[in-house]
Amino acid sequence: MVEQAIPLSKQQHGGHLSAAAIWSVVIAHRWFLLTVVVLLGLGVWQGMRVLFGPAVVVDQVAQGRLIETVVASGHVETPYRVEIGSQITGTVEDVLVREGERVAKGQPLISLEARELRASVVQAQGAVAQAEARIRQLEELTLPSAKEARAQAEATLLNAQQTFDRTAQLERNGYATRAALDDAQKTLDVARAVKRSAEFQVYTASPGGSDYVMAQTQLNQARANLETAESRLGYATITAPRDGVLITRGVERGTVAQAGKTLLVLAPSGDLQLVLQIDERNLGRLALGQTALASADAYPDRHFSAVVTYINPGIDISRATVQVKLTVAEPPDYLRQDMTVSVDIEVAAKDNAQVLPARSVHDVLSGQPWVLTVKNGRALRRPVKLGLRGSSQIEILEGLQPGDIAIPQNSGVLAGQRLRPVLQ
Repeated sequence: MVEQAIPLSKQQHGGHLSAAAIWSVVIAHRWFLLTVVVLLGLGVWQGMRVLFGPAVVVDQVAQGRLIETVVASGHVETPYRVEIGSQITGTVEDVLVREGERVAKGQPLISLEARELRASVVQAQGAVAQAEARIRQLEELTLPSAKEARAQAEATLLNAQQTFDRTAQLERNGYATRAALDDAQKTLDVARAVKRSAEFQVYTASPGGSDYVMAQTQLNQARANLETAESRLGYATITAPRDGVLITRGVERGTVAQAGKTLLVLAPSGDLQLVLQIDERNLGRLALGQTALASADAYPDRHFSAVVTYINPGIDISRATVQVKLTVAEPPDYLRQDMTVSVDIEVAAKDNAQVLPARSVHDVLSGQPWVLTVKNGRALRRPVKLGLRGSSQIEILEGLQPGDIAIPQNSGVLAGQRLRPVLQ
């Protein structure tokens, strides 16, 4: 019955299979037909690869502004650091600050045990008071008394002089004896000596006199001793010499602070600098005043400006590097001492340069750079002459023209290989 069904169907449909019959055959052999289609596609694709080569994304020479930079890493530090120590030897009573804390000029940092120093101040204050009392004694008692004694001596001398004059006259007239005249002379001499003594007492007790000078000298010495004692007492409180951030703390309560030994290290506020070690091959490209763009490794998305302010005249022979310092005039708040930073120093710039991505240039440092370009569907090696070198692009001086294409190094294409270039 099956053998008769097919001829009957052909007769009924004019000798052709019906659409339903064809579809049923396709469904029945769908996997076989799909495999045939896939194999045909692969064959066509492989044929195109053999005939025209694989499709490769290429770079194109373009014109634009190119900035050449020297890239280096370094760390943050202040232009100088202040080592804070004690001027006297003493036991630390308290440490008033923590490491990393920002402090102001004059702020107390460390206090030392100061009982003996306070006692010395009290003793010196007593010596000053005693010397001042001696001065007042001379001015209020000794000098007035000496002046009164001088006035009294002057009166006694005047009286003795008059008595001597009368006695001398009487002795010449024969009314007084020689002995009376001798007594009058003796009294006069004593009065004169008493007056001279009184005048000397007044002089010595007056400013400029010996007693007054000695008293004034003792007062000055006592005041100097008091100032010294107060200064030593002041040394018991160690204060910040200027504004800044404490980056090192090497002291704790109970420590015996030795005079001159560093206890704290202060990074003064103000300009920060970036210290870099740059390969000596780049030394000829560096100059003072060049600008740079920097970022801290902890904050890679934040950038700040810096300027080259120092290039070490010597070379570190062990590392073949040169030390370069850049000043940050407006440091961001997040910068910390000894932070690691990455810096791009702008060493040259050019407008309308012929630039090509660096990934397409081979043997950049060899002195004979070259690129793979495309000619007649095949990779062709072509030497080029380079100019400025940016972080991701290089200037092409000779060998290529704007619009020419070059094959990236990571494409794996070899010279002479067929390919189909595809612009990115």
